[in-house]
Amino acid sequence: MQQIWDPTHECMLRGELEQLQLERLQATLNRVYKNVTCYRNKFNGAGIVPEDIRTLADLSRLPFTTKEDLRLNYPYGMFAVPLREVVRIHSSSGTTGKPTVVGYTRNDLQSWSNLVARFMTAAGVTHDDVVQIAFGYGMFTGAFGLHYGAETIGASVIPMSSGNTEKQLMIMQDYRTTTLVCTPSYAITLADRMERMGIDPKSLSLKVGLFGGEPWSEAMRKEIEARLLISATDNYGLSEIIGPGVAGECQQKCGMHLFEDAFIPEIIDPETCQPLPPGSVGELVLTALTKEAFPMIRYRTRDITSLDYSPCACGRTLVRMRKTMGRSDDMLIIKGVNVFPSQIEEVLFAIEGCEPHYQLVVERQGSMDVLEVRIEVTENIFFDEMKKQRAFLELVEKRIESMLGVGVTVKLVEPNSIPRHEGKAARVIDNRQI
Repeated sequence: MQQIWDPTHECMLRGELEQLQLERLQATLNRVYKNVTCYRNKFNGAGIVPEDIRTLADLSRLPFTTKEDLRLNYPYGMFAVPLREVVRIHSSSGTTGKPTVVGYTRNDLQSWSNLVARFMTAAGVTHDDVVQIAFGYGMFTGAFGLHYGAETIGASVIPMSSGNTEKQLMIMQDYRTTTLVCTPSYAITLADRMERMGIDPKSLSLKVGLFGGEPWSEAMRKEIEARLLISATDNYGLSEIIGPGVAGECQQKCGMHLFEDAFIPEIIDPETCQPLPPGSVGELVLTALTKEAFPMIRYRTRDITSLDYSPCACGRTLVRMRKTMGRSDDMLIIKGVNVFPSQIEEVLFAIEGCEPHYQLVVERQGSMDVLEVRIEVTENIFFDEMKKQRAFLELVEKRIESMLGVGVTVKLVEPNSIPRHEGKAARVIDNRQI
């Protein structure tokens, strides 16, 4: 029987859930209007007061929140409580300017832990498990979110942090780790190193992997499951909303259950910003309903996905979110065609001889954008005779063009020549802005 951490909220009837959402939404709007200058100005500018939001459908009348709002209010301008009530501060890396700073009250930390416990339980983690966390600890929310979620379940936690791959594997062997937490690309790095060190995955105690932090394809899931002999599940979150704990897969692996009692999801057209009907592919917008320190109203995540409201065999009634296909702002447009790295990944994993390491390089030649796909291949293909190598190259180019509807150049590179990353994989090098 599939375990459910919080059946009261994960199995609610739709009518009861929507009533709870509306009550929590109205309370949150009143609080941010009173305590957050940015939201008060936004609502006033739109000619709206919280009392105008009488139904869930009225949510679409409210203005969006964007990452730019967070930067303009750096560091604490979006907090809805005094700093003395904030017991934890996290932030993004700030690679594109000032980092976005987020805060948690004691209640926020408790609800965060419980939301993570939900998707960890859904993936099959129990209090008997030993959970090795190979996310980087620090300002990043990922490691702490999974850490406290696992402890809430009662599992044993190894706070290994990221990197030091050989030590990760030693600990995995010696401490009999049953659950691995990291990015999917790092799971592949671990599998590569195990092969080189001659470690048989059957000799490990691993059963479950919880992977997040970057988009990954179904083909990559199969690759990880086959090489590490585990059940690999996806989960979703972002610092601005709570960190991990927004959504996660159950063992049916047919979409991530999004915790609608804590977050209202919308799908919008990223160009027109208009809401799209259920089932449409578009940009995910989230409104946090239970956050005290840092509530977000209609936050544009920039993540591209779709929502499925049909019942799930696991018994949960919450909407399921499809794996993210990429980001509306990271999306490549090549010759007028929208291209996501995950689409190319899907093609490469299906071709025998391609290694699970690739890089997309975008150049501008005259007025035309050109995409080069660099892929690692097995040694026997890389050192094969030119005729066979050429045939393989043409096969890959043809498959990618068939998937994308646009031609690309494929370059075969030797094994281990694409840089390995212990966090998110750097899939795209865009030279057009240089």
